[in-house]
Amino acid sequence: MSLKRKDFLGLYDASAEEIKEILETAVAMKDILTRTVKKVPTLRGKTVINLFYEPSTRTKFSFNLAAKRLSADVMSISKSGSSIAKGESLLDTAKTMEVMGADVVVIRHSAPGAAQFLAENISASVLNAGDGAHAHPTQALLDIYSIKENFGQIEGLNVLIVGDIAHSRVARSNIWGLNKMGAQVSVAGPQTLLPREIEKMGVKVYNNLDQALENVDVVNILRIQMERQESGLFPSIREYREIYGMNKERLQRIGKKALIMHPGPMNRGIEIESSVADSSQSVITEQVKNGVAIRMALLYLLAGREVDNENLN
Repeated sequence: MSLKRKDFLGLYDASAEEIKEILETAVAMKDILTRTVKKVPTLRGKTVINLFYEPSTRTKFSFNLAAKRLSADVMSISKSGSSIAKGESLLDTAKTMEVMGADVVVIRHSAPGAAQFLAENISASVLNAGDGAHAHPTQALLDIYSIKENFGQIEGLNVLIVGDIAHSRVARSNIWGLNKMGAQVSVAGPQTLLPREIEKMGVKVYNNLDQALENVDVVNILRIQMERQESGLFPSIREYREIYGMNKERLQRIGKKALIMHPGPMNRGIEIESSVADSSQSVITEQVKNGVAIRMALLYLLAGREVDNENLN
């Protein structure tokens, strides 16, 4: 079975059934990662190109590893050190990659809609690895997978997203996906870091973190983007830490069954204390492993869409 679409650009237009299919496929993929030989020939002969216009460590490495675990041929292209730095357009770069035999193009770009533009102009499958502040579907899927892995379900859970919601593609994708899977989603942060009318996305909004933490099952903590601090979106790092930082006292208050998550990279001592990040309730490390499984699942479902009864053994 495969996704009935050429591209996967976001969770805003994905159905609950498609999300479930990806999560179920990721279970099999994670099993591969636990084997002695962590590789299968499923995508042998397929070519995956990682086209990253923005710096990335976790996402880029995760996609590279995912493709290699499925035996695909992998090429990674970044803005520096390529014709992109000489002014070549996104479309021309992608067309070149397509002529070279790309089956899937994984793109990360600073411009919202870049993945959509690419998908409309090339025949290869396009997988969105983050476009501006718009969407980051694979991060949201690995977050959802991590929650389901721990609770056995998504429906009915109370999930709180804390931090810079306004500039976060991770927050948007999580909200779209969690809502479709039946979770109750809340957001908390300074008013200056919350989008206008975010309630229309189907979330409950808090400015007081301690109130937001009541009866939560999952706390997903976003990175404070230090580069935006000079814009005066909040008074100081110290004040943010005191009002919105996840510390030991707040961890104790939410109870031992609640999960702590973070998409990384973390600013330890600002949005999250080390005692919280390294606690038994944290699944931050497991999120990284689940990210490889989710990306394997999507590459398999997209690149294998023309192949029936693929063998994962």
